[in-house]
Amino acid sequence: MAAIYDENAAKKATNMTVNSDLFRKAKVYKINTSKNFEAYLAEVMEQKEETCWLEENKETIEAFNERVEKRGFFGDKYRRF
Repeated sequence: MAAIYDENAAKKATNMTVNSDLFRKAKVYKINTSKNFEAYLAEVMEQKEETCWLEENKETIEAFNERVEKRGFFGDKYRRF
């Protein structure tokens, strides 16, 4: 799947508030918190974009589904399964 952001963009230092015990344990296990946060944030963004896309296209999707329900899919008569 294509990334929803420029993976080659420059990194930006930022401050975040994180539970100190969670962060300490992540460091004990040598978890790359920046990399994992970036992956998690990208996943959340994908979910948000999908939700927005579905909302923006809701009427069209419903109209298509109604059409298929009434008329079936193009080529249904040629399918052999």
